[in-house]
Amino acid sequence: MTFSAIAAALPPTAVVSFDHLNLPCPKVASGKVRDIYDLGDALLLVASDRLSAFDVVLPDGIPGKGSILTQMSHWWFAQTAGLIRNHLLPDQAGEFARRGLSDPDLQLRSMIVRKLKTVPIECVVRGYLVGSGWAAYRKTGSVCGHTLPPGLHQADRLPAPLFTPTTKAPKGQHDEPIDDAQGIALVGAARYAEIKAASLALYQFGHDRARRAGMILADTKFEFGTDAAGGLWLIDEVLTPDSSRYWPADQYAPDQSPPSYDKQFVRDHLLAINWNQQPPGPSLPADVIARTREKYLAALRNLLGE
Repeated sequence: MTFSAIAAALPPTAVVSFDHLNLPCPKVASGKVRDIYDLGDALLLVASDRLSAFDVVLPDGIPGKGSILTQMSHWWFAQTAGLIRNHLLPDQAGEFARRGLSDPDLQLRSMIVRKLKTVPIECVVRGYLVGSGWAAYRKTGSVCGHTLPPGLHQADRLPAPLFTPTTKAPKGQHDEPIDDAQGIALVGAARYAEIKAASLALYQFGHDRARRAGMILADTKFEFGTDAAGGLWLIDEVLTPDSSRYWPADQYAPDQSPPSYDKQFVRDHLLAINWNQQPPGPSLPADVIARTREKYLAALRNLLGE
């Protein structure tokens, strides 16, 4: 879909959670943003407009956010198909029609995907020194076990992208950084080498493609799954503002935390009001919701063009 078509189909003000969905298939999982339904031979992934910050789902969502994230993932899955297979079933429109899932908004925010076994590692790649990586570097001179040259500044581009995986923690718990040895212990040496190489290749591709769209991909997270034969597939969302940190290239400069296209605007607001980061989360002002929506839309517009 074109950006104009996606934008025209988004709800202007109403937040859609789809918590009320009454589908002829069972819900098998519900995360902070996505709900998963079992279609028998496949899964239906539905992205709501829910918004989480500091691991707490906030009472206010971002109108159209689920659709924006889903359509960006669709675009990136198509862009990266030459690098690795992904879990989308071919002919998404045909799959929705065949299963009688005709709601246009449901289709806009959903993916019908293969059933795969999730690799139990969050595959994080960092290309720039920012966030928790910058905090760690200031204390130890290293990031997740990777020793870096002295004298680097906040938001500096790293000498080479770093693979800094974490655990996939159960719901309600935090992911924990792991080193190569721990990763190998979890999935085996061959599989670990495969997901590491795939993650680094995907990051580099995403960085270069985003740069042509006027954005810098500072860091990102990938997830992978395996089929019955052991083949590797890219799953979940990919290179969206919820799983990635994008900066406007024309506003980038080291020695600062550049503005981003993600929910950092929300985090900054929550820090400013001294919320204790425990549930329940506070309501968001209308201007914070509107400006956050604009950031998600801007990232999609940059990639797809008008």
